Amino acid sequence: MPLTPLDIHNKEFARRIRGYDEDEVNEFLDQVIKDYESVIRENKELQGQLASLQERLDHFVNIEETLSKTIIVAQEAADEVKNNAKKEAQLIIKESEKNADRIINESLSKARKIAMEVEELKKQASIYRTRFRTLVEAQLELLSQDGWEALETRETREANEVY
Repeated sequence: MPLTPLDIHNKEFARRIRGYDEDEVNEFLDQVIKDYESVIRENKELQGQLASLQERLDHFVNIEETLSKTIIVAQEAADEVKNNAKKEAQLIIKESEKNADRIINESLSKARKIAMEVEELKKQASIYRTRFRTLVEAQLELLSQDGWEALETRETREANEVY
């Protein structure tokens, strides 16, 4: 256990013949007590400052740990948001590709249907033109015949055949 100023003050030395001068020893002990009290006081102040600084250091270490954890959580949240955004973008792209394929297939189907309708209309137009040409040629043939007499003769023959 360390000495206290009181221990130094109360210390008594045994007396012997031809020993040290008692007043000089007492003065020296008084000086040692004052210096020792000063050192103890300074030590207590430094320990108080040390405790205060240690408390502040602990506080800042705590803040640093909290900030580190917060940064880590923020980074993880940012990574999660980024990954979710990528997944959502991929889903949107896939959906868009499906829609594009569907639209293309529908368009191709409609184009084929329209092409078939156009072919059908071309066939019908060809048939109509052929019939119309036949009709016009028959009419021209009638017009190119000798006249009305041939027509009357034919009508009379047909009428006779009917009766």
